[in-house]
Formats: sequence, C-alpha cells, structure tokens
Amino acid sequence: MLIIFAGHIGRCCAGGQAWANMQYLAGFRSLGHEVYYLEDCGETSGAYDWDAEEWTEDLAYPARYVRECLEPLGLGDRWIYRAGDRSEGMPAADFQEVCSQADLLVVRAIPLWVWRPEYDRPRRRIFIDVDPGFTQIRMVGGDRFFAEAVHRYDQVFTIAQRIGAPDCQIPDAGLSWLPTRPPVSLPDWPLAPQDSASHFTSVMRWRGFMNVTHEGRKYGQRDQEFPKFLDLPRLSSQKFRLALVGAYPRLLLMERGWQVVPGEKVALTPPLYRSFIQESRGEFGVPKQGYVAMRGGWFSDRSVAYLASGRPVLMEDTGLQDWLPIGEGVVSFSDVASAVAGMEIINSDYERHRLAARRLAEQYFATERVLPPLLDAAMG
Repeated sequence: MLIIFAGHIGRCCAGGQAWANMQYLAGFRSLGHEVYYLEDCGETSGAYDWDAEEWTEDLAYPARYVRECLEPLGLGDRWIYRAGDRSEGMPAADFQEVCSQADLLVVRAIPLWVWRPEYDRPRRRIFIDVDPGFTQIRMVGGDRFFAEAVHRYDQVFTIAQRIGAPDCQIPDAGLSWLPTRPPVSLPDWPLAPQDSASHFTSVMRWRGFMNVTHEGRKYGQRDQEFPKFLDLPRLSSQKFRLALVGAYPRLLLMERGWQVVPGEKVALTPPLYRSFIQESRGEFGVPKQGYVAMRGGWFSDRSVAYLASGRPVLMEDTGLQDWLPIGEGVVSFSDVASAVAGMEIINSDYERHRLAARRLAEQYFATERVLPPLLDAAMG
C-alpha cells in the first residue's frame, strides 16, 4: 500500500516524540509499504530553535530536524512540513499527487487542524489517539472544533486497551474506538547489553497541557500523581534519574533524592533519546493522574522502547494486567510501598527481568505484530 503518515516531529524537536512517530514509519516500510511523512502545522508553525535558543515561526529549523530524523529511515525525500501556504521538503504539488495515489492516511496524536482538499483523496483515513481519556473528554466537553476534526476520519483507534470496560472512565464520544498498541521497530531498538547501568530513569513532562472534567470528576496531569512517590529514593536503595521537560520543581525533587537532568538536552535527538534509555537500568514510570484514574490500561511508547532495549519497567498501574503479563519485565505498583517492593522484585533477579522485558516487546509491541492488525482494521 501507499501510506501517508501524519505526525509531530518538527514542532516538538524532541527525541522521544520523534521516535514515537518514527516507529510507525520504520514499521510500515519494513512491512513493504510505500511510506510518506506529513507534518501539517495548520496556519502557522511554532517551534523552539535549540541552536538559537528562541521560538521561531520559520520553517527551516523544524524542517531540518525532520529531515535529520527521516534520512536514516530512507525517507530523506519523502516528507513535507507545512504551515499555511508554506512548505519544506517535497514540493506541495508532488505531495498532492501522492495523496491522489494513497491508499491510507494515518494521523497520530492530534487531528489535522487544517483539512486541505487533498486529504480527502486517500482511499481511507484513520486517527490514532495517544492521549486516551483526555481526547474523548475534550470531544464531549464542548470543544466543537476538536470534535469535528476527529469525526473526519473513517476509523478511530486508541492506545487505551480497556476502553469500554465497566470500570473504565473514558467516554466513547459517540465513536467506536478500536484498541491498538504503541509499536516498536526492534531492529532500531536492539537488546542493550547489561553493563554497569545503575539508575532507573524516565523521560517525562512534569505537567502536560490541560486538565479535564467529566461528569463532575477532574482528571489531571503527572504533576498531580508524581508527588505520591516523592519519598521513593529515601525508601529504596535504588538510584533514580529523571530527564524532565518543561517547568518542574527541580529543588524539591533533588531534596528528596531524585537526580534531575534537562530532558531537552539529554534526549534532544533520536540517537540521544535512545542512548539515554539504553544506558538506564530500567524505567520508573508514573503516568498522568488521569490515566491512573480512568483505568484505560494506558502504556506509553517510551516504556515500549525500554522493554525493547531489555530494560525492565516499573509502572504505576492503569489497568495493565487485563491485557499485559505483569510480574516479569513489567512490574506494576499502586502506592509507594508497592513501588519499593516492585523495585526489590526486579533487582533480586535483574537478568531474568531484563530478558523478559525484551520478550514482551517482541510478543506485544513489535511493529510486525501491531501494525498488520491496525492496517487490516483501517482498510476493512
């Protein structure tokens, strides 16, 4: 098939976000599909230029970042970065012709804000929700523009594995959401050797974008969930390192024993992000408060990269055990006491958990397992 994949690489200029999109691109190509990358910013492009250390609406910096991400995947001339009537990458006229030939338009994370006539040309169009609960509540909460944008697609998917379960608090917003998992390209994320890695780590944003309220209940971001675990370094002999993005309480975290590094620097590019993860002992993951409360079974693309690298994941529970084997490779917790216990479980037989982590990536998240069912459902 000819697939156009639309995502967010240039606007974010962050290694983790880039990889979240690149996993799909690498996976589709490995399955033998012809792939193009689209990034449409709408009317204007706003990106932070890390070289000049300033915000820019010029397309040159984010477009260069996109090119540097995609060239290693063999997509050096098969992408376009758009804002209004401006574009970088392949000529807009050539991309419009690609749209006319495309079998499928795949849009991840955020619906296309500006719907251009050529986006109607692919045979099918699908949307993949990676912010489950927040997406649907935004749709039913009165954001008509957002809701209309999502309704443009022929099929919608979500990484919420438990959507529709009796205790899952995610509304369907009038749509039939199909579960899909975050994929990982195993050749690009090999099993890392067990060296002297000492720290459990995470790359995360302390506070996301906005809280939401549904049926009188508020659902928040990570800044409302992580404080429950502030004392973990004091209660465990394990060392922890957080690569944090955006504003965060640096002094408070350091006083409680967390090592803090700037995520914008240590994980700026895809190679840096991969190195940070593969040089870790494992991941300590605290989801957004809303993910925990809504019980959607959320699991992140970041955690999948840890698993593929043979790095165990210690994750606060979001309803994981309903769909993912828990206990080897992935250990869940619900409070600080069970987090301490989970860390002890992993460290008591680290090699077993390291190899189990890789097996989980192979069995549940490899692109060759995740993407074919996604494409079958998309084209069905």
